[in-house]
Amino acid sequence: MPAPLMDVFAPPPIDFVRGEGVWLYTESGEKYLDFIAGIAVNSLGHAHPQIAAALSEQAGKLWHVSNMFRIPGQQALAAKYVEATGLDRVFFCNSGTEAIEAALKTARKYFAAKGEPERFRIITFEGAFHGRSYAAINAGGNAAYLDGFGPRMDGFDQVPFGDIEAVKAAVTPETCAILIEPVQGEGGVRAAPLEYLKALRKLCDEHGLLLIYDEVQCGAGRTGKLFAYQWADGKADPDIMTVAKGVGAGFPLGACLATEEAAGGMQFGAHGTTFGGNPLAMAVGNAVWDILADPAFMEQVNATANYMSQQLHRLKDAHPDKVEEVRGKGLLVGLKLKDGVANKDIQKACRDEKLLIGVAGGNVLRFAPPLIATPDEARQAIDILDRALGQAGRAEA
Repeated sequence: MPAPLMDVFAPPPIDFVRGEGVWLYTESGEKYLDFIAGIAVNSLGHAHPQIAAALSEQAGKLWHVSNMFRIPGQQALAAKYVEATGLDRVFFCNSGTEAIEAALKTARKYFAAKGEPERFRIITFEGAFHGRSYAAINAGGNAAYLDGFGPRMDGFDQVPFGDIEAVKAAVTPETCAILIEPVQGEGGVRAAPLEYLKALRKLCDEHGLLLIYDEVQCGAGRTGKLFAYQWADGKADPDIMTVAKGVGAGFPLGACLATEEAAGGMQFGAHGTTFGGNPLAMAVGNAVWDILADPAFMEQVNATANYMSQQLHRLKDAHPDKVEEVRGKGLLVGLKLKDGVANKDIQKACRDEKLLIGVAGGNVLRFAPPLIATPDEARQAIDILDRALGQAGRAEA
């Protein structure tokens, strides 16, 4: 009898049954240091007592009523998002992909409502990853993700990441928005320079375009601020932003935020969700936000991030034949490996020593540990990575 699951994943033969903080445990009691955190999802680690308590309390009260009825937790969490970002409207959903779908529809609907339906094209970037829905894979443009799913969807114009002249050249009378990850995750853990984000903001203002940030992976405190664009100090603010992953700390939660103007076309019936913003997700989301928004917590995140960055640069110097570059920002960081050293081989070598890390495009190792990770835990991870790099052999040219 064939396996009942679709073969769209290829996990290693390890079954985790329990988690605590930055650690995962198997049935036999083997202990793994988790420095990928469900791909930047478990922002507060595993089994965080405050989050578990919030979920348990709500589970004993009410799970679901749908958006046919008001859900008080939505109002509370939306108010927190609005206060922290300066954006005005929030749509809650279940995932980053759903948040992206809402953002794309919001941008196109904005111009349609203004009587300019011909403005529907969106500029995106090489290396982008925006999710796995049909619209999202077309926005991302990765040929491997598009293969076999029919004709490409019209309306996306992709340009090189970081090339402002290419963006300018791509703007046409049909352009409605620019969509970018301030820090690319899947695309190789590449951080957009702040001056580049500022230039995009200026370009959008000049042409009346909407600037959309995909902060599904780099938001929720991952870079050392609540949202990555905030490092630009108000000079590169978005019109629309998507969040997910870390804002739910492991519980399915996403959101699309927008300014009052950008959200103007999203009136009754323009969009919807059955499960999005349900009472369970809102209980968790509010509890997570209250922890992330504590300045003392973010100081801890930056302390660990600074230590980890220093140590990764040390590894680059120690293994010049294997490490080409240290990338990323905060606790979303990567090591670009040189040709002949495969990222998946290093990932497996680390896993064999009970360290869990990820990989990304461009032969990059990806690290996205829980934000509660300490410098000491980062040191343990770096020590294992150091040994893995030291033992790695160069492939024959």
